[in-house]
Amino acid sequence: MSKAKKMEFRPNDFVVYPAHGVGKIVSIEEQEIAGIKLELFVISFEKDKMTLRVPTNKAAEVGMRTLSSPDVVTKAMTTLKGKARVKKAMWSRRAQEYEQKINSGDLIAIAEVVRDLHRADDQREQSYSERQLYEAALERLTREVAAVSGSDETDAQKQVDDVLVSRAA
Repeated sequence: MSKAKKMEFRPNDFVVYPAHGVGKIVSIEEQEIAGIKLELFVISFEKDKMTLRVPTNKAAEVGMRTLSSPDVVTKAMTTLKGKARVKKAMWSRRAQEYEQKINSGDLIAIAEVVRDLHRADDQREQSYSERQLYEAALERLTREVAAVSGSDETDAQKQVDDVLVSRAA
């Protein structure tokens, strides 16, 4: 079995965990689990009131990454300006694809979901499941935009809303 590449994260670093979004490494601790000593990243997701422990040697495997660069955030905002691309597949299939994109942790893919599911005031009402996916993607996007820009989530939310509204106009 090959040794997984160890990620270089330090306490107080912000990281993106694909299934949960942006979190902050609180500490790196050692625990003994089933007689094996493990070094773990302790990641706090303040908004969700959740703490996650990820073995340091598995961080890359699970897709944990550093925050996106400002260039990637700019690309994500550009993606939001694009025209929504909604496939003609069944909703269950599309929902599955959206879910995969959200949980991929890839900021551009998340921006695509927000773009595709965003509804202007004059458009038809969203279904409950559409709204749930949209809000999950929007939250992930705004949290990472806020963390990258160093602003709070309200500013990031306004920034994203401005881009979406300008697109609709």
